[in-house]
Amino acid sequence: MARPIKETPILTGKDAERFVKRMNEKRTVSDKEIERVKKNYEYIISIAKF
Repeated sequence: MARPIKETPILTGKDAERFVKRMNEKRTVSDKEIERVKKNYEYIISIAKF
């Protein structure tokens, strides 16, 4: 039988500040990476269709 899911801890102090800072940073992704993700997505969708 599965174990119950624990409560998610709340970030406070420096941990919360670091988290917010990283979430607000602009991340760049290369065109090559975008194309790879799109191909993988389309492959998974094609498998999921019946």
